Amino acid sequence: MKTLAAVLLLPLLAAPAASALDGKWTPSQVLDIDPAWLREQGLQRAPSALWDAERGTGLLSGAVNIGGCSGAFVSKSGLIVTNHHCLFPLLQEHSSPQRDLIRDGFLAGSPADELPGSTLRVQVPRRFTDVTADVLAAIPQDTDDRARLDAIDARIRTLVERCEQQPDRKCKVAVFDDGVTYTLIESTELRDIRLVYAPPRAIGEYGGEIDNWMWPRHTADVAIARAWAAPDGRPAAHDTANRPYSPEFFFPISQRGLAPDEFVMVLGYPGITYRSLIAEEMHERRHRFFERRADLFGEWIGHLEHAGAGDDAGRIALASNLKGIHNRYKNALGQIAGLDRGDIVARQRAQDEAVVEWAAERPEHAGAIAARAALLDVLRERERHWERDFLLNLIALGTESVPGSIPPLPKGLYYGATLAHLAREQARPDTERAAGFRDEDRPRITERFNREQHNLYLPAERRMLAALVARARALPEAQRLPSVERHFGDLDEAGVAARIDQMIAATALFDADARRLMMDEPESALRARQDPLLTFAIDWNHDLRQLRDQERDWNARTARHRPTWRRAVAAHAGRPIASDANGTLRVSFAHVQGYRPRDGVHYLPFTTLNGVIEKHTGAEPFNVPERLRTAAAAPGSRWFDQRLQSIPVNFLADGDTSGGNSGSPVVNGHGELVGVNFDRVWENVANDFGFNPAVARNVSVDIRYLLWLLDRVDGADALLSELGIERE
Repeated sequence: MKTLAAVLLLPLLAAPAASALDGKWTPSQVLDIDPAWLREQGLQRAPSALWDAERGTGLLSGAVNIGGCSGAFVSKSGLIVTNHHCLFPLLQEHSSPQRDLIRDGFLAGSPADELPGSTLRVQVPRRFTDVTADVLAAIPQDTDDRARLDAIDARIRTLVERCEQQPDRKCKVAVFDDGVTYTLIESTELRDIRLVYAPPRAIGEYGGEIDNWMWPRHTADVAIARAWAAPDGRPAAHDTANRPYSPEFFFPISQRGLAPDEFVMVLGYPGITYRSLIAEEMHERRHRFFERRADLFGEWIGHLEHAGAGDDAGRIALASNLKGIHNRYKNALGQIAGLDRGDIVARQRAQDEAVVEWAAERPEHAGAIAARAALLDVLRERERHWERDFLLNLIALGTESVPGSIPPLPKGLYYGATLAHLAREQARPDTERAAGFRDEDRPRITERFNREQHNLYLPAERRMLAALVARARALPEAQRLPSVERHFGDLDEAGVAARIDQMIAATALFDADARRLMMDEPESALRARQDPLLTFAIDWNHDLRQLRDQERDWNARTARHRPTWRRAVAAHAGRPIASDANGTLRVSFAHVQGYRPRDGVHYLPFTTLNGVIEKHTGAEPFNVPERLRTAAAAPGSRWFDQRLQSIPVNFLADGDTSGGNSGSPVVNGHGELVGVNFDRVWENVANDFGFNPAVARNVSVDIRYLLWLLDRVDGADALLSELGIERE
């Protein structure tokens, strides 16, 4: 049986430009694209220099995964460039009202001054192996959907365990489009990551939420960290004996700049897209999922801003969570607007119907019709208790994240539900436990607990817990949560507030030492503590576990039927169709260009320092620091672009990106770093559902702006030298 990947690779050999530009391609797929076509686009390196499948490495291994973001090695001494917002938690970790690095920024005077991140991890890709045949061979014949998925998961666990017997290897099996293909991914995880440079927030977030997802942008959303390793070069925890990590590949920094229409590549780890969905599933995303998120996150923002107002310690504690929620709130609004603007659901319905009509005439794809019907059945079942399930899934467990990287709130419920889940799983043999709750996962759970402690602010905790309980009590009667009814069902609004105050005052969940002890306790011991917030969380987890069991049935059915449908979609299209984003390394090909978002408007592809100064009002979010204004007024700079008559700041390209591409290196045809991706334009937010070349634009920091900041604003001569930039 051919996999979808095998079906798609042959057309790539002669793919027209639009086809290969529309897609997030895996490293192995890059090797199958016609080299002549890539040269025509502007690639000046052999494709084999990008990725050597035999060695399991190449220039692409310079693009690293930074816990939901992307980044790039840019020196032989372990320097990593990523986004300011990707290293924001590290700034928050080291900030206080007396030393506010979020506000003031940071520049290490020497490597000894770099600030360690207690929970930050970087994964360096090493090898990608197609294990589809191996995984599918583990499925017994004539088995039901649940047993089929159990067999798949068992084989995946075996592959990962075998892989991680190698020294210093982190392994996972990535699933593409619910089971069309399976890829074993081997990485090296670096555990000592230290902050080197971050601009002040007024520069790194210039424009704030007003400019977020918009063009033109004038934001230096960029920061620099360094990976450290043991003296022998192997990964190690933070230690004074460690030495800067030496990557095999890093991206040299281009000093010649960019021009309109120039070829670029965006390399990174896009998190989630929805292009493999059928029309009815897209309709659910539009009319339920994103609408509810917009409503919920708007409320959350109000609660967090109110709670932290007038308290510097509270403002710092809530800064990272607020930043993430603001971003996802505006994303939800953009998804809704983009889905409507592009009439995406109706277009997808027409495409689905065309595939059904085509498959009906081809016996080899007749199963696609039944597969689509089965996907519809699953969707209808999901929608019966959709509102209840949406609320339950707001509380992440362990190290997982709510889709879209939403921080776990309220944190007491996250702590308690995770401890309850861990207690249940620890009662089972380690090999039979849920993913993320095995013995090897305990250090990562502790790290996540500690990371969330930096974001904890009790006045906000009260408001968030009250808001969640209020929403749960407003559910239709048939969807009420037993845990909420048990603890709050007999109370009026004032009674709920009083009970929450009592829960927070009496709980030990916010004490890191107490939580560590609880991680070893069975559920009976947790209940015996008679901790009211913990008891509520245990009951909540019981409701959530029931949902997860139901979701496993749904996922098992989807894993059987989605691949059948997607193979028919690929065969009908007769052209390359890249799999949905799933957090794995991808490459998008692009060109620097502007766009026309609406009648009478033509956006140019570059913004400049002149525009930064023009936007300055002296008030947030357009308050340019004095030292930047002084540097901007000084004559002469090697980073000055004669064509633009200014220092370039941000640029547009038609890269196919999504969430997770934050911090992605943007490299030119020579493999040199020319920019750092950080956003998409407003009209392109719904790109997660389909690529529209007219408005598909990603936004990047021009690397010359970073170099100018280091050179003229911060006087970071030693850091520039380490980046390969000689003094004038």
